[in-house]
Amino acid sequence: MQKTPLLGLLLVLTTAFLYGCNGSQTDETASDEDTSGDGSSVTVQAVFDPDVFHDGALLDTPTIENCTLSGGTTTTCYRVTIAGEPATTEIGPFCPPSIDSDASEGGIWFDGSGEVYDIDGEFILNLENLYGGDWQLYDPETGKVNITDTQASCEGAARPDVAEEYQNHCVECSLSYFGGAVAETFLIPVEPVPMNNPDSINNNNLGLTVNGVVLAPPAPVDAILSANTIAAFDDCGGHINPFEGYHYHASTGCTESVFQSDNHASLLGYALDGYGIYGMLNMAGEEDYDLDECRGHSDDTRGYHYHSASAGENMFIGCFKGEQGSIVAE
Repeated sequence: MQKTPLLGLLLVLTTAFLYGCNGSQTDETASDEDTSGDGSSVTVQAVFDPDVFHDGALLDTPTIENCTLSGGTTTTCYRVTIAGEPATTEIGPFCPPSIDSDASEGGIWFDGSGEVYDIDGEFILNLENLYGGDWQLYDPETGKVNITDTQASCEGAARPDVAEEYQNHCVECSLSYFGGAVAETFLIPVEPVPMNNPDSINNNNLGLTVNGVVLAPPAPVDAILSANTIAAFDDCGGHINPFEGYHYHASTGCTESVFQSDNHASLLGYALDGYGIYGMLNMAGEEDYDLDECRGHSDDTRGYHYHSASAGENMFIGCFKGEQGSIVAE
């Protein structure tokens, strides 16, 4: 994949500058602001801080209320409502229109094997070699890719039991089918409560990004591939379904947008337990190798925090280290 790393780096650097110009800091925030050598503003992030969210990411100002966490601890939580669409990037593209399309006309695909594929015409042609079986995601006479380009076809394909008429399709949906973005309200503990035995992610949404989007669990790629479909992601690792709206399944660099003054990996969001989730690589392009089973570790600046897995692994973190808040049913 050639497009995403450059996009992610440009976004990180641009956001660092904008945050310094427009972000607010008070004595009560959990971050320290410095000025880098080039005059741009950067931040070191510790615990959940509502001030680091990008303009447009939240629908209202977060409030604090009493809450009960997943392990039964009674504490206080931030009530945070995200917009449900990215405040810093455009959504799409997803599926390429034809077998002659280049990588700029489609998004990406990952299946947990470690590989990230550009969804271009060559990828569509190579599906049978890649996954075996009888794949035909395009019209052999015209070269046009079979795309779910209506609400009915989206709803028929973006589900575990894909309707037969929408098998052998590249699946994409539009927020316009469902009246726009799907807002989500989270209760995130003000102070994380660690557990001795981590909780599994299962199939639950695991957190939120600083640009206003849900962090979803691993995509069900086995079910998707078994129907001879490709549920395309855009270059930021997100796609749309009728239930969650737009959501991310992996970090590709687009969301890692709160730069750290000590060259640590950039913050991309928070897990439901209140711990920060940072990118996989620091600014030198290096990965930390002392991570636990949840993909977390501690340092003197941030305390305990997570590092996202690579997009090719089809995941963000491995488990929850702390008691979780919740997603509020509206």
